[in-house]
Amino acid sequence: MDFNVKKLASDAGVFFSRAMQFTEEKLGQAEKTELDAHFENLMARADCTKNWTEKILRQTEVLLQPNLSARVEEFLYEKLDRKVPSRVTNGELLAQYMTEAANDFGPGTPYGKTLIKVGETQRRLGAAERDFIQSASINFLTPLRNFLEGDWRTITKERRTLQNCRLDLDACKARLKKAKAAEAKAAAVPDFQETRPRNYVLSASASALWSDEVEKAEHELRLTQTEFDRQAEVTRLLLEGISSTHVNHLRCLHEFVESQTNYYAQCYQYMLDLQKQLGRFSGTFVGNAESTSPPAATASPPAAAATLPAVPTIPVVPTIVGVPSAVAEGVLNPNEVKPPASGTRKARVLYDYEAADSTELALLADEMITVYSLPGMDPDWLIGERGNQKGKVPVTYLELLS
Repeated sequence: MDFNVKKLASDAGVFFSRAMQFTEEKLGQAEKTELDAHFENLMARADCTKNWTEKILRQTEVLLQPNLSARVEEFLYEKLDRKVPSRVTNGELLAQYMTEAANDFGPGTPYGKTLIKVGETQRRLGAAERDFIQSASINFLTPLRNFLEGDWRTITKERRTLQNCRLDLDACKARLKKAKAAEAKAAAVPDFQETRPRNYVLSASASALWSDEVEKAEHELRLTQTEFDRQAEVTRLLLEGISSTHVNHLRCLHEFVESQTNYYAQCYQYMLDLQKQLGRFSGTFVGNAESTSPPAATASPPAAAATLPAVPTIPVVPTIVGVPSAVAEGVLNPNEVKPPASGTRKARVLYDYEAADSTELALLADEMITVYSLPGMDPDWLIGERGNQKGKVPVTYLELLS
């Protein structure tokens, strides 16, 4: 019990001494031991690394999981050291709704078929998103968290210890300075003509006491200086380890970019495949829809048709009673189509396209073709010409040029 009380009193004394030293330094009443410029640069670099790592970590978490409630839930599971429950992605949930809607509308209808196709693609997108989030969390977020919760905590602890050692060192320097000043004052030459010799005895005794106090302060200063130098070296080695932290984070960043690239490449390929599938089915769907829609002459022109100049009506050869063969969906004969006198445009092909039948024109990415529209055509399609070849081409695969 006595030992604990003494230790508590000693700790309280040390704390009070540090507090006084810190306060006097802030008020400019005490000198402060300055660290060398290299050490200061290392600490500034470490602080910068910690601050930006926190920001990058938080924003990456927002990117991977925009839902704040879900992020809080995952954080709590991690702190409780429990497995995070599997969560359905937005794409997978949308795929589920589309599939259920297709079953209600009829999977054999044009709308139902399209819903099933789009839903399947959304499911694949959701699965790709899940894989990307998992990969990014393991290869990128986890190393950043390990640095903040491991290495940085150790650095912070050692820097705090170094700060205490510096305060103790400066406090010892201040005590030594005061002791030497008092010793010099006590050792001043006494007045031997003094009628009271007792003053001389007291002066000699005080000088001896202050001499002992100076020796004691010098001994404490040597001890605190040694402890400060040792702690400064330990802290310096930890701060220099920030360079290896940067190298590790750089490698993790490359892995994050690689996983994100693969994710976007998968999404692009899935959507490209879906676009091709919908392009092949669009003629049938539009043909079925025309039977219940008002005549094209009375309907308002689609917005997509505004991208091409108006084309005057051209004579066509009727092959079906009342239906011009040049514009009838599904029975277009490219040989019967003649380009209008005006209204043709150049277009650059964005993606490869495989023709579904003889009425369509196969496309190669980056090639240039001539395109034009005909009255009554589906606005999602144009007539394309490449030399002697011509046929329908989907607008979404083209970049229309002036």
